[in-house]
Amino acid sequence: MKILVLIPAYKASDTLPELVERINEYVKKEHILIVEDGSPDNTYDVAVSTGAVVLRHEVNRGKGEALKTGFKYALQNRYAGIISIDADLQHDPALIPEFIRVAEEQDADVIIGTRERNLANMPFERFLTNELTSLIISCFSGRFVRDSQSGYRYTSRRALRAIKLRSSRYDTESEFLFKSGQAGFKVWEIKIPTIYSGSESHINPLVDTGRFVRLMWKSLIW
Repeated sequence: MKILVLIPAYKASDTLPELVERINEYVKKEHILIVEDGSPDNTYDVAVSTGAVVLRHEVNRGKGEALKTGFKYALQNRYAGIISIDADLQHDPALIPEFIRVAEEQDADVIIGTRERNLANMPFERFLTNELTSLIISCFSGRFVRDSQSGYRYTSRRALRAIKLRSSRYDTESEFLFKSGQAGFKVWEIKIPTIYSGSESHINPLVDTGRFVRLMWKSLIW
C-alpha cells in the first residue's frame, strides 16, 4: 500500500527535525510531505533541511488549507491513502504501521487516532471543544465519533476524491468526518496515547467551535 504521511506545519521549527526522523523509521522521506503554512519564523528552512518533500504557502491560510494542499498532492501522485500527523510531537509515529494494518484489514476509509479524553490529561478548553464537536458529528453523520479533533488519522484515496470541503482552518478535520459519515464511508478508530507537551496551541476554542457549528448548520440546510 502506497501511503503518504502528511504534516501540516505552522511555527514548528523546534519539532519538525525530530518528528521527521521518527517517521522515517517507518516511511521513506520521499513519502513524507510537509505543508509549510506561511510561518513567520524559519519553519520553511527547517522543513527543507529534514529531507522530506516540502510544499509552501507564502502566507498563512489555515490548517484546513494545508491539509487540502496535501490531499491534492496525494491524489496527483496516486497514493492509496494518507496518514496525517500534527507537527508538535503530540502523536507517536510508532503507530503508523498500526494505521496501515487496520486500513488494509478493515478496508477502512477513515481511521481516527482516538485519545483518552479527560480533564486529567487534556486542557479544559480542548476537552470541552472536542466533546461538543464529537457529539454533533455523531448525531448527524450516523457514525459514533469519540475524538473528532484528533489530527492523527488515515484517509483513503476514495474518500479524498469524494469529499468536498468548505472550511479552511481547524474545523476542516471535523467537517471531513461529518461528510464521511453522511456519505457512508467506513470510519474506524484506533487508540493512541494522549500527549500534551506544553507546546503552543494555535486553536481558538470559541472561534473554531463557532466556525464548525456554523458550517454544520449550512451543510444541513443546503
